[in-house]
Amino acid sequence: MARRVLGYLTAPPKGEPFPALTPRERDVLHLIAAGRSNAAIGTQLALAPKTISNHISSIFAKLQVASRAEAIVLARDAGLGQNTPPAP
Repeated sequence: MARRVLGYLTAPPKGEPFPALTPRERDVLHLIAAGRSNAAIGTQLALAPKTISNHISSIFAKLQVASRAEAIVLARDAGLGQNTPPAP
């Protein structure tokens, strides 16, 4: 019984994909999965291109993927990148 309770307390919240990511990294991943370029993501989030690159490197490391395509597949499987309006 104690093991079950401990599992509930330490488990990530339901509906929150990729709990290892920061909220900003999750935003960036969402936009990557929506097909945005780094420049478009930077413009939309008001961040420098180097900052976007740093976030993407961190996302790849945390998700243990080696490419943008792999990250997109994981993100879309988790429901990210959908229903996002096109970049301005």
